[in-house]
Amino acid sequence: MAGLRPPFQRRASNARRGLCWLALAGALLLASGCATRSPAYDRDGAPATVPPGLAQRPDAEPRIEALRVGGPNKPYEVLGRRYLPLSSDLPLAESGLASWYGRKFHGKPTASGEPYDMFAMTAAHKTMPIPSYARVHNPANGREVIVRINDRGPFSDGRVIDLSYTAALKLGVLNGVTPVTLRRITHAEIRAGSNAAVAAQDDPVAAELPLASATASGFWLQLGAFRQREAALQLQQRLLREWPGQGVAVIDESALFRVQLGPYENRAQAQEMAARVQAQSALLGLVLQRP
Repeated sequence: MAGLRPPFQRRASNARRGLCWLALAGALLLASGCATRSPAYDRDGAPATVPPGLAQRPDAEPRIEALRVGGPNKPYEVLGRRYLPLSSDLPLAESGLASWYGRKFHGKPTASGEPYDMFAMTAAHKTMPIPSYARVHNPANGREVIVRINDRGPFSDGRVIDLSYTAALKLGVLNGVTPVTLRRITHAEIRAGSNAAVAAQDDPVAAELPLASATASGFWLQLGAFRQREAALQLQQRLLREWPGQGVAVIDESALFRVQLGPYENRAQAQEMAARVQAQSALLGLVLQRP
C-alpha cells in the first residue's frame, strides 16, 4: 500500500499526462501546417513567384471602349457611403494615396466581370466609368504609368486608386500607400492620338475640356457660364482641386461655356451638393436636369 498514491494524486497525474498529449498534438498540427499555410495566408500580398521582366511590361494602351450602361457604373454603396460613378466620357483629375492589391484577389471577378490579373496594367477607382484609362504619376520619383480601370475601390479614406501588383511595381509604390496624382484619359484624347494625350497631360487646362457638347442624363449643378473658354477652364480647374472625385464638365452650348458638376441621381442630391459648394467654395449653383 505504501507504493500506492491517493486517488487525487492519480487524477492530477492523469490530467498532467492529458495536457502533455494535447500540447504534443498541437505542436504536431502546427508543424504540419507550416508547409502549406503561413500566418499571412489570409492577407493580401505579393505573388509567391514574380515573373521575369515584370518591370518592363508595357503600360495599358488606351483605346476607345464603349462605357458600360448600368452594371459597374450604377450607383452603389460601400461601408455606409454612396458612390455615383460617371456614366459619360468626362475628364477627372485627383490627387491622393495609391495602394495596390495582389494574390488574395488574383483570378477573382472585378467589378467589370473580368478576372483580376495582378500582372496586368489595371487598377480600381471609385467613380471613373468602367472601362476607362488613367495616367498615374508618382511625384516622389517622377515615374508615370497608364492603367485600365476595370474595378471599384479603394474605400479607405484618402486613397484614390488601387493598382495592380505590376502597376504598383512600375510606379514604385509597393512599399506602402503613396501620394500620387491621376487623370482620366478621355475619348477625345485617344482619338487625337497618344501625342495629343501626352500634350494634354502636360497642359492641365487643355486636358480638361471634353469633346462632347452634351453630358450624361441626370441632375447637374451649374456653377458658371462664360463666353470665354479660358474662364470656364479656370473654374473647372478650381473645382477639380476643391472637389476631387466629382465630375466637372465644361459644356460648349449656345455660344456659352457652361461649367457643371455631376451627374447626380436625383434633385435632392444635387441640391445637397449645391449647399456644400456654396458653404466651402462660395459659389451659387443652379440645379439642372438633362433627359
